[in-house]
Amino acid sequence: MLGGIGIGLGLPRMVLSFKAAGRKKRFVQSFAESVDIIVRGIKSGLPLGECLNIIAREAPDPINIEFRHIIEGTRLGLPLPEALDRAAERVGVPEFRFFAIVLAIQQETGGNLAETLANLSKVLRSRKAMKDKVKAMSSEARTTAMIIGSLPFGMGSILYLTSPDYLMLLFTSSGGHISMVVGVLMMITGSAIMAKMINFKI
Repeated sequence: MLGGIGIGLGLPRMVLSFKAAGRKKRFVQSFAESVDIIVRGIKSGLPLGECLNIIAREAPDPINIEFRHIIEGTRLGLPLPEALDRAAERVGVPEFRFFAIVLAIQQETGGNLAETLANLSKVLRSRKAMKDKVKAMSSEARTTAMIIGSLPFGMGSILYLTSPDYLMLLFTSSGGHISMVVGVLMMITGSAIMAKMINFKI
C-alpha cells in the first residue's frame, strides 16, 4: 500500500520533471542562434518587434512558442519588459532571464542593442560550452551511478531465477518486509546523494 501511494504521488512528478527538463534543454540549445538572428535583423535595420516576429515564426520549438506568447502579450497592451518577465518565469532558464534583463534595460536607457545582444550571445555560447564540458567530465560518474543503482535489481532477478525460495522470504516474512523497506530507503538516499554529487550548477 505504501509503495502504491509512493508511486502514485511520485511518478507523475518524475514524469513532469523529466519533460520540463527536456523542454528547458531544447530551449537552451537553440537560444543563442535565435539571439544571433535578432542581432542580424537589428543591424539590417529591422525594428525589434519584427525581429521577435521572425523568431516566433521560424525558431524551433519551444522557442517559437514563448516568443509567440510575448508578441501576443504586447499586442494586448502588455509592456515588453513585463511580457519578457512573464516569459522568463515560464521558461525557467537563466539564459532567457539574461535576455529579458538586457531588453528591459535597453528599453529604459537606450544604447546599441545589437552590440549588447551580440555580447549576450557570446556569453550564452560560453555557458553552453561549459555545460557540455561538465557533462562530458561527469559522464563516468553518471555511468557508475546507474550501474550501482541497477545492481540490486539485477542480483534480485538472478536470485529469483536460480533460488526463488531463498528470495521469496523477502515477500513472505515480516523481517523480509522490513529489509525491503530499509533497502529501498537506502537506495533512494544513495541515489539522491550521487545525483547531487554529479549535478553541477553553472
